[in-house]
Amino acid sequence: MSSVLPRPVAPSSGPHDKLTLGVLAAGFLLLLVPTVMDLANKIWSTDEQGHGPIIFAVSLWLMWRRRQDIIDAPYKPANGLGGLMFGGALLLYALGRSQQIIQAEVVGLIVAGMALLLLLRGVHALRIVAFPFFFLAFMVPLPGVLVQAITIPLKTAVSYVAEALMYHAGYPIGRTGVILTVGPYQLLVADACAGLNSMFTLEALGLLYMNLIGYTSKLRNVVLAILVVPIAFVANVVRVIILILVTYHFGDEAGQGFVHTFAGMVLFAVGLVMMLITDHILGRVMPAKHRERRA
Repeated sequence: MSSVLPRPVAPSSGPHDKLTLGVLAAGFLLLLVPTVMDLANKIWSTDEQGHGPIIFAVSLWLMWRRRQDIIDAPYKPANGLGGLMFGGALLLYALGRSQQIIQAEVVGLIVAGMALLLLLRGVHALRIVAFPFFFLAFMVPLPGVLVQAITIPLKTAVSYVAEALMYHAGYPIGRTGVILTVGPYQLLVADACAGLNSMFTLEALGLLYMNLIGYTSKLRNVVLAILVVPIAFVANVVRVIILILVTYHFGDEAGQGFVHTFAGMVLFAVGLVMMLITDHILGRVMPAKHRERRA
């Protein structure tokens, strides 16, 4: 006759544990709130970093939906690793805050959050929400030098492809660098229309899609993540072509209004549709084992 062993239960938190948790949470919020306010006022208000609050909100939602799994995780605090990570994170945060290096400041907070989870629950709990913490990295503003170095050739390539397609479609269009002339109008392909930041944002969207779909095949996930790069390029070309068409047929004022109101929506819509189509094609050409999903 077999007996059913009771499920091990994590030790309950005593008053001292709750006090420690409260102090850590309050201290973390004291660091987090000023940084989030700076991001909202200085970074997220720009066209290039407008995806920041979405990344932040989605990451918090992903963590919240796994909260019960974290509670049920084995209670094995990693004090050594967590302490080292927390100390390093505080130093990085202090450097970023004092020297106004927002990248170091945000990365310090992300690492501090991971360290707190290690101290409070352990490695297994951190693994449960590893993707949301990784996803937060897309909230970190890219260094300006890197953005400029990659954005200039990207804008040139997008402008070239858009001009070639519109020319073969019969439109009176010319190009000088990243300036397109269509009929009596001139359009400057801005950083937001064809830069590294838009590609970075679409890569984040692709990784979120793969996480929600939950394919168990690493190969399929890697291939789809790589293909997001050309998908983002094509989405940028489509956005510029739509801008050209709107400006040519409805005037410069309509084109400028379109850029500020719907440009981002067009980019994400085209990118998402192309990702869905690409994923469907991968599902058809790859063996059946690559179609399995997490339970």
